[in-house]
Amino acid sequence: MATNNRIKQYRENWQSEMDNVALYRAISDIEKQPQLKEVYKRMADVEEVHAKLWESKFKEFSATFPAHNPGWRTRALIWLAQKFGTQFVLPTIANREQVDSHAYDKQPEAQAANLPRDEQTHALLLRTITGASTEGMVGSQVAQLEGRHRGSGGNALRAAVLGSNDGLVSNLSLVMGVAGADLAGHTILITGIAGLLAGACSMALGEWLSVQSARELYQKQISIEKQELAEAPEVETEELALIYQSKGLPKEEAQALAQKLIGDTSTALDTLSREELGIDPDELGGSAWVAAGTSFLLFAVGAIIPVLPYFFVSGLMGATISGALSAVALFLIGAGITLLTGRNTLYSGFRQVLFGLLAAGVTFGVGKLIGVALAG
Repeated sequence: MATNNRIKQYRENWQSEMDNVALYRAISDIEKQPQLKEVYKRMADVEEVHAKLWESKFKEFSATFPAHNPGWRTRALIWLAQKFGTQFVLPTIANREQVDSHAYDKQPEAQAANLPRDEQTHALLLRTITGASTEGMVGSQVAQLEGRHRGSGGNALRAAVLGSNDGLVSNLSLVMGVAGADLAGHTILITGIAGLLAGACSMALGEWLSVQSARELYQKQISIEKQELAEAPEVETEELALIYQSKGLPKEEAQALAQKLIGDTSTALDTLSREELGIDPDELGGSAWVAAGTSFLLFAVGAIIPVLPYFFVSGLMGATISGALSAVALFLIGAGITLLTGRNTLYSGFRQVLFGLLAAGVTFGVGKLIGVALAG
C-alpha cells in the first residue's frame, strides 16, 4: 500500500510539473516583451528539471510511464492566453503558483532536491510581474518590468465567471418562483425575459458608473500630479527615488534613475502616474462602455439559460428542463471557478449546483404558497 501511495504521489508531482512546463512554454511563445519571454522560458526549464526528478523516481518501481496530457485547467489557461494575451491569465497563474509553492513542504524527497525553494521563487517572481509584490528587485529587473501594466486578468476572469453566475442564479430563482405560482408558460417566458433585461441593464449601469467614476478620479489625480511636477520637480524626483529604493535599488542608483526619468519632460508625468499613483494614463482603468457592454452580455448569457425551455414547452415539462439545463450550467460555472481556486472540479461543480438549485427551490416554494393563497 505504501509503495502504491508513493507511485501515486510521484505521478501527481510529475503531472503538475509537466503541466507547468506546457503552460510556461506557451506563455513564453505568446509574450511579446523579450525579457519576460526569456523569464517564462527559464521557468519552464526549471519545471522540466523537477519533472525529470519525479520521472526517475517513478521508473524506479518499473511502472509503465504515461505520456503527458496537460490537464484541462492548463489547456484552458493556454487557450485564454492565446485569445486575450498573457496579462489576462497571469494573475490566475500567479495565484496557482502561490498555492503550489507549499505543495512540497511535507515531501522529504522534494526538500532534499530544494524543490520548495524553487517553487517559492517562481511564486515571488510571478507576483512581481503582475505587480503584486516588488520586494527585493534589483536594478535590471526594474528596468525589465518598467512601464508594465498591473495585471487585471485575474479580476476579468473572475468577473466573467461570477457575472454569468449572477445572471443564471437570479433568473433561475425568478423563473422558478413564477412557475411555482402555476402561471401559464407565456407568462413565465415574459417574466424571464424581463428579468434578464432588468438584471443585465442594472449590472451594465452599475459597471459603467463604477468604471467612469474611477476614470474621472484617475484624471483628477494625474492633473494634480502634473501641477506638482511643474511647481516642485525636485520633490517629485525625491519621491520617485524613494519608490525605486523600496523596490530594492541602491540609493544612488535610485536617485540617478529618478533624475533621468523626471528630466525627460515627455515621459515624466507618465512615469509618475504609473509609479507613484499606480495608474496607467493610457488606459485609466479601461473603457466604461466596454465594461458596461461586457457586464450586460455576461449576465444575459447566464440569465437566458433557465428561460430557454419556455420558448418551446410550458408547465411541469418546462420547469423540469429549465432546472436541468441550469444544473448543467451551474456545474460548468463551478468547474470554471476552479481555474481561480485550484479546488477539486467535481467538488466545486456540485457545490455550485447544490446552492443554485437550493435558491431555486426556495423561490419555487414561496411562489407555490403565494399562488395557493391568491387562488384561495
